[in-house]
Amino acid sequence: MITCFDIGGTTIKGGLASDGQSVVALGRVPTPRDNFEDFTAAIAGLIEKGGAPSGTPVAISVTGVVDPQSDSVTVANIACIDGRNLAADLGAALGRPVRVANDADCFALAEAHAGAGKGHRVVFGAILGTGVGGGIVADGKLFRGAGGLSGEWGHGTIVATSVSMPPYELPPFPCGCGLSGCLDTVGGARGLEKLHQHLHGAGLPSTEIVERWTLGEDAASQTIALYVELVARPLALTINIIGPDIVPVGGGLGNSAPLIARIDEAVRAIILRRIDCPLVVPAQLSVDAGLLGAANLFYSETLA
Repeated sequence: MITCFDIGGTTIKGGLASDGQSVVALGRVPTPRDNFEDFTAAIAGLIEKGGAPSGTPVAISVTGVVDPQSDSVTVANIACIDGRNLAADLGAALGRPVRVANDADCFALAEAHAGAGKGHRVVFGAILGTGVGGGIVADGKLFRGAGGLSGEWGHGTIVATSVSMPPYELPPFPCGCGLSGCLDTVGGARGLEKLHQHLHGAGLPSTEIVERWTLGEDAASQTIALYVELVARPLALTINIIGPDIVPVGGGLGNSAPLIARIDEAVRAIILRRIDCPLVVPAQLSVDAGLLGAANLFYSETLA
């Protein structure tokens, strides 16, 4: 049995997993951001609620970067754990072994073991949420690159600024990572909204843009066509480099099956591997992916 947690800047969700296929929810509590003792107490309270025996493992999915060499975490919006070796510090406080991974990596693990990637050898889990992220799972195990930054296909100055069909000129939008022209600036939900504003001067939420596109509105259709071209190019490059069998897509934009199908069609037209079946597909585990992915940190690595 493993007590698993999905930790965000607002909420900590807890669950119990006895295998890598399902999780029993323990509820959620607000995330203490400024005091590590309060943070530890919140985790301990959910462990007690679940009744996990003393010494059983804890697995954590956390927003931010987890460095596999130093085990330090970088979490901008939770000050009390930012810069800590969270696994060691929390493990010492709880008296339990603790494993920690980035939330996108946990999403990829969950999809590989129990979702759209189940049965596939190499899985690239792509996130099209507020921004763009991803994780790589090979032979059931998470690939942990240097600095904990593998799978981050949303960064680097890779976005096309000139698109031919129809002809558009785009500025290299500044990114939160400090660069300009990253896919993260246009590939997530906020990016889709930015593109629509740039093309049409209208501020609309991403969900409405997608809905209007599915209804055939011209302006939304132009925005989606541009969005798909901008996303498909770097995703195709990522696929050529990694060679995944399947690419489950999570995040808010991943909830639109027609949008993911359009991206899949565009990607398969330009990758080196020619296949007729879908490659880029909607994720299957949107609700418990963080918890289940965290549990699989132990089930795929420690207990294998």
